[in-house]
Amino acid sequence: MTHHYATALHWAGSTGVGYDDYPRAHTVRPVDKPLLELSADPAFRGDPTRTNPEELLLAAASSCQLLSFLAVAARARADVVRYDDAAEAVMDDDQKPLWVNEIRLNPQIEIAGDVPVEKFERWVRIAHQECFIARSLRSRLVVRATLVTARTREIVQIAD
Repeated sequence: MTHHYATALHWAGSTGVGYDDYPRAHTVRPVDKPLLELSADPAFRGDPTRTNPEELLLAAASSCQLLSFLAVAARARADVVRYDDAAEAVMDDDQKPLWVNEIRLNPQIEIAGDVPVEKFERWVRIAHQECFIARSLRSRLVVRATLVTARTREIVQIAD
């Protein structure tokens, strides 16, 4: 049996105001569940209507990548105006002891103006390297970021 978890993250604002002043507040929640009403995963006799620790781990990884990316973009004077992530995690029962094997972050990042895909890829990679949560995990972490601008839609994938 494979366990699947999903969270949804949203941020909106502008990093164009500079590193010191852009908003860091964002929302993240497990899909189809309220925020921070906790229990175990239903496979471990938990309440399926409540958030479980595996979803919190996924939310932390997603949130950390967002915050790291916003910092990198702000330092580069890029104007990020939207960031949405449909994150996923997998835990396979055939691994003993059980652990979250893989985390997949799928951010769609909207940037005002034109950005060369090479720069965007570099920013995603630097953000991943600077993310404290990613550096703390043994799970495989894949970032499949989509760049959205007025003229283009590019996909960049980075994996540990």
